Amino acid sequence: MELTYDSTSRMVPTRSWNIHTNQAGPADAPAVILLHGSGPGATGWSNFQHNIPALAERYRVIAADMPGWGESDPVTWADRDHPTAVADLMDALGLEKAALIGNSMGGGTTIRFGYEHPDRVTKLITMGSSNGAPALFGPGGLTEGLKILQKGYRRPTFDTMRELVDVMTFDGSFATDELIQGRAAMVAAHPEHNQNFIDGIGKRAIVELDHAKVATIQAPTLLFHGRDDRVVHFENSLRLVQLIPDAALVLINRCGHWLQIEHADTFNRMVLEFLDRS
Repeated sequence: MELTYDSTSRMVPTRSWNIHTNQAGPADAPAVILLHGSGPGATGWSNFQHNIPALAERYRVIAADMPGWGESDPVTWADRDHPTAVADLMDALGLEKAALIGNSMGGGTTIRFGYEHPDRVTKLITMGSSNGAPALFGPGGLTEGLKILQKGYRRPTFDTMRELVDVMTFDGSFATDELIQGRAAMVAAHPEHNQNFIDGIGKRAIVELDHAKVATIQAPTLLFHGRDDRVVHFENSLRLVQLIPDAALVLINRCGHWLQIEHADTFNRMVLEFLDRS
């Protein structure tokens, strides 16, 4: 049966928030939690719909909407705590351990969870993650992509959402009307998420990383980055692969911020090989 948003949609009450998920795969298989990036209208499904079917053939896949995004509960910037949200979600689902896969903001959560809850992770995978430090070689300040992302929160029109989706990719053909409309519809359904994000701009990083603690991560880690990422420069993953002892980096040319969408077949194959490895 084809996996759809509706067929995989599950709301999970946790200790602090109601977290919306899209779940697929055998219930008794090892768990893989997918964590989306930021941006207006972002959800676990919009980030990972091209990856869930392949991963769900062998793994229990849980794509989560973080509190403050998608159909999950709203949260103010001051109360935003994504690693705790992941831990609460795992507790609610009865998961002792899981592999984490995170794009952008979700990549930062994946890395932080890796050193805050080392006994609860099996493997870590990131795509386009920031390392949480100022750039040395990439663009300083806000990148082109982050400027458009903030514009999307402040003025989430269809045209702005098109700009946002376009800057996330190297190949503009991935910026489909269906994807744009889906994100625009999610923004319209939950305007409180946008306002909470706007209120927090400049107050605190969405996910803060401690480099000394990043270096303590023991879980095998696979880092992906697009060579042409206009949102988070690939320098960030070069720094992460230097810090994490058991890490490898895959840098893909002609690829933007949404590597798991633009190069889905390559990503799915390499992720499954990495997860299957003992």
